[in-house]
Amino acid sequence: MIIFIDADACPVKEETLKVAARYNVPVKIVSNGGMRPSRDPMVETVVVAAGADVADDWIADRCTVDDVVITADIPLAANILEKGGTALGPTGKAFTEETIGMALAMRGLKQHVRESTQTQTRNRSFEARDRSNFLQSLDRIVSQSLKTNPKR
Repeated sequence: MIIFIDADACPVKEETLKVAARYNVPVKIVSNGGMRPSRDPMVETVVVAAGADVADDWIADRCTVDDVVITADIPLAANILEKGGTALGPTGKAFTEETIGMALAMRGLKQHVRESTQTQTRNRSFEARDRSNFLQSLDRIVSQSLKTNPKR
């Protein structure tokens, strides 16, 4: 098991590192720059070329069924689910086969509204309860996975 963090604008990097350290799970923090490398040997900072979806593509190319990806990017989450991996949003909400279709549709609708009205749609702000929900969700996902597959 590896935990991948889609790190550009990810508000829960530190929380992810706490859970990973608790379970001794390696982490790959992927971004297109501006990340300070960790001293922890279990954490690898990966800097990819600048460009749309370069970090997403890097993660998707390497993710396996055993891995967890932390991302708010809905198309990346859909790609991870297709590969059998686990995708978790920074608010602690896991993307699932049952919810990804609606998430993709809402993303498309919001994009259409922005383009046709020339206005900006807004997501709600990130709150302390989101951070708490994320910690609980990631801890549950990792611990259950390790119990199910102790060789990981």
